Amino acid sequence: MKKTRPVNILLIEDNPGDVRLAQEAFKEGNLEVHLDVVMDGLEAIHFLHKKAPYQDTNRPDLILLDLNLPKKDGREVLAEIKEDHFLRSIPVVILTTSNAEQDVLHSYNLHVNCFINKPVDFDRFFDIIKKIEDFWLNTAILPSMLH
Repeated sequence: MKKTRPVNILLIEDNPGDVRLAQEAFKEGNLEVHLDVVMDGLEAIHFLHKKAPYQDTNRPDLILLDLNLPKKDGREVLAEIKEDHFLRSIPVVILTTSNAEQDVLHSYNLHVNCFINKPVDFDRFFDIIKKIEDFWLNTAILPSMLH
């Protein structure tokens, strides 16, 4: 399916270093990606519900979500996304340093689309972002790209 507009990705991540790495990895990709970044779970919910100052933002085609966030943790954000009729069709990829079995199981029970353990090594993290881009933006068909 031909993508005719930039792919909108929402990165919900509180680590500035990981944000910079993700920005660089998407810049080097083959697709035009519009990457929005929010630094905590409460801000993420405001973004997704287009509350001030996010009234004019685009609906994400894909969400990359860290679990360990300030104000509202990623588990709560995921639960809210998947309970919301308007938001639940947006694919959510958990990208976190946690590899705790309870986090993996709980995330899938909340209908996460993918759970990825975020590597601490720079090169591996960059590689993971490229793989996310390859699969979710080049291989998978996103519901929002059907319009």
